[in-house]
Amino acid sequence: MFKSKSEDIVKRLLDIAGIEVNGSNPWDIQVHDKRVYDRVMAQANLGLGESYMEGWWECDQLDEFFFRVLSAKLGSKISPMGLIGHFIRSRLVNRQTPKRAWQVGKEHYDLSNEFYEAMLDSRMTYTCGYWQEAETLEQAQEHKLELICQKMKLKPGMRVLDIGCGWGSFMSYATKHYDVKCVGVTISKEQVAWAKERYQDLDMDFRLQDYREVDETFDRIVSVGMFEHVGGKNYESFFEVAEKCLEEDGLMLLHTIGKNLTGTTPDPWIDRYIFPNGELPSMEQITKASETHFVVEDVHNFGADYDKTLMAWHDNFAENWPQFKDELGNTFERMWRYYLLSCAGAFRARDIQLWQWVFSKNGLRGGYRRVS
Repeated sequence: MFKSKSEDIVKRLLDIAGIEVNGSNPWDIQVHDKRVYDRVMAQANLGLGESYMEGWWECDQLDEFFFRVLSAKLGSKISPMGLIGHFIRSRLVNRQTPKRAWQVGKEHYDLSNEFYEAMLDSRMTYTCGYWQEAETLEQAQEHKLELICQKMKLKPGMRVLDIGCGWGSFMSYATKHYDVKCVGVTISKEQVAWAKERYQDLDMDFRLQDYREVDETFDRIVSVGMFEHVGGKNYESFFEVAEKCLEEDGLMLLHTIGKNLTGTTPDPWIDRYIFPNGELPSMEQITKASETHFVVEDVHNFGADYDKTLMAWHDNFAENWPQFKDELGNTFERMWRYYLLSCAGAFRARDIQLWQWVFSKNGLRGGYRRVS
């Protein structure tokens, strides 16, 4: 049977990762349309993801497939000519301007509060859980919120700014357990509506607002899972805003996914279908953007915990999918599964990380003592 050059290259690359086309292992792929080979060679992960959404190939265990692909660093062995435009835009264009920043809110976070309720924990915490002593998703998320509160050394009466507050999980936890006063900003109208309805009994201020518009001072600032939407051209502006809004003796915690290498471009499939205009920072980029504004007191990497978090989200998604199937359709189901499981595989391979940074303005006298 005739085998194209693209097919031969893709199969040889997959063999490096221990993956066989039409093999019997759960991480092997089953190819239904041979056009997938040319598409992958031309568009790398964009072509791989789109062809999966269209049913050109299957895999019983996508998370393990991506773990093997990324551990073998197969992406560095393909030079997709079809993504030159994406590369140029990500390097030259500020895709996270104040006007464009609202796009991810409308397309991703405003998808459906009911949908996210079915996938997430009871507080709607859409960030990595902390699994060190947790057995369930609910426990992992609560332990993460407690970890943040302890790292911030919260005291009753403090004013706390949550940049990218989501559905208010941190704000509600900190308000109830530490008696602080929280202000949260988000670019998702659905998140604000849900949080205001859920937490009517708590004194919290949820605002539909871009972080660049905040002009008040706070004792503490947290930003949990929002920095991925800031963009490299705005990192300096982000820290300028944070410095302006933080009291002289205050602390800031930044919780963000990060990449290992500076200078790489955003994943084109994730950018198109999941988080438009998103960009993962490197450790170098965060350090460079923050160094004239803050002292780094602590950096904590628990990226391996995101693998467990994503798999728990996928289990909830799969269990509850039947109630959304008619509304969202088969292509969405394949897209969302690909998103959750490919990301789980990436964290499992340690291809991407999860960091919590603690900053102070002038350095804490006597030093900062980390909790764990």
